Amino acid sequence: ISIVGSSTVYPFATVVAEQFGKSTSFKTPKIESTGSGGGHKLFGAGVGVEHPDITNSSRRIKKSELEKAMANGVREIIEVKIGYDGIVVANSKKGAPLRLSRKDLFLALAKDVPAGEGKTMPNPYKTWKDVNPSLPAVKIEVLGPPPTSGTRDAFVELAMEGGAKKFPWIKALKKKNKKAYKILCHTIREDGAYIEAGENDNLIVQKLDANPAALGIFGFSFLDQNADKIQGSYIDGVKPTFDAIADGSYPVSRPLFFYVKKAHVETIPGIKEFLAEFTSEKAWGDEGYLTDRGLIPMPSAERKQFADAVKNLTPLQITDL
Repeated sequence: ISIVGSSTVYPFATVVAEQFGKSTSFKTPKIESTGSGGGHKLFGAGVGVEHPDITNSSRRIKKSELEKAMANGVREIIEVKIGYDGIVVANSKKGAPLRLSRKDLFLALAKDVPAGEGKTMPNPYKTWKDVNPSLPAVKIEVLGPPPTSGTRDAFVELAMEGGAKKFPWIKALKKKNKKAYKILCHTIREDGAYIEAGENDNLIVQKLDANPAALGIFGFSFLDQNADKIQGSYIDGVKPTFDAIADGSYPVSRPLFFYVKKAHVETIPGIKEFLAEFTSEKAWGDEGYLTDRGLIPMPSAERKQFADAVKNLTPLQITDL
């Protein structure tokens, strides 16, 4: 079984693959961390053993990706939501925890920022104190994922756009000129304040440990796994904890998915059994082994809905997106 995609979903898929390899007679699936965008590209390129069977994704598949896959003969794709994850902005425990708002994150990381009503200017802010007088006079230095990453997509949408909307004229721009609005909210500065750190979240953790002034962006599970070295910043007054993400009070959280080709389920041995393992209560349930790794489970009704879609191999429709 060949699996590609999201670096955030990778550790969860790996645990399920190991469990599956141990408890069945099938080979342990081969999993590559390519980022969500890269995974959809490989997955949607065609049907057959030279193409991946499954792609992990830390955001929902885009309509354009589904259309491209269908045009390449990948007619039927089953969508499996596995649970929720929070996106954290973390720093080394050697420093003090930060209290940031989504507005602070937008002003610190956007390429262009407001310069009065209806006007923008190239981002002039060098330190966190420049952005917000209550923050420390420390250079803005944020290590984060590249454009192919679902974590990056979700961060710009949930954190940066969430912060940009605090400016009434930017919020109004959405109705007037959706394209200009999106460019303003989603474009990250390229002057060195934001450092692309690849798809390897472990590398970001090492760099934060070495540089206590820097911040890093990644999924909650990585914070959970490295809680001895790093701490999550408060966002809009809420600390990234398991419970705050589960109850929706932490503002930067998102669903996680994987996608599977129906044509492959029927021809590649073991896929059906792998899907059954992933969607079992002992894996993704409230007390399942994936919660030990930081996955926030879906409510039981939602788990049942996706488990049924897997059992019946119900394909995703373009109209669903």
